[in-house]
Amino acid sequence: MEFIALILFILSTSGTPGPNNIMILTSGVNHGVRNSLPHVFGVNTGFLFMIICVGLGIMTLFQQWPFLHQLIQIIGIFYLIYLAFKIATMPVSNEINSDKKPFSFLQAAAFQWVNPKAWVMCVSAIVAFSSSNSNVIEQVLIISGFYFVFGLPCSFAWLLVGKWLQNILTHEVYVKRFNRIMATVLLCSLYPMIHDVITIYTS
Repeated sequence: MEFIALILFILSTSGTPGPNNIMILTSGVNHGVRNSLPHVFGVNTGFLFMIICVGLGIMTLFQQWPFLHQLIQIIGIFYLIYLAFKIATMPVSNEINSDKKPFSFLQAAAFQWVNPKAWVMCVSAIVAFSSSNSNVIEQVLIISGFYFVFGLPCSFAWLLVGKWLQNILTHEVYVKRFNRIMATVLLCSLYPMIHDVITIYTS
């Protein structure tokens, strides 16, 4: 396995915009760093578990019953639309420790299963960096471990950018506008998945 290539792949996929990073950035703006830590660790732990499950056989289920993957896609679309609405309408306050609640560890971990980018990253990593000629379990554990080690700093980087923006967006009106922009960006990130679903049912 080419470790350098794997690390570069992880940095390029974990560090670029997607539902996870958009939501972590938004959480940093609205909740601060400390309150957003469960979200960050939930994302990376949940994705680690997801890679292990996919790498050790869950893709076989999708090959046998394709409707399961399509069902997850449809659930993911509606759930992300719901999250975008929640972000756009989130009450804002100058006090970080208000009644607003960030994602919990379990919520962030579970979210990976309906996150379209997480599925693409997961399947792509398994296909690109594993081989049937080697120990499958060992390869999957290496890929998942590398994703956790190098993906976690990427998540923290987005969180720190959110904290930096929090210091700039000192007026509630600016925070509301920021949240609406992030909600729009999150909706835009759904386009590839919506296109795939429409293609499946119209072909």
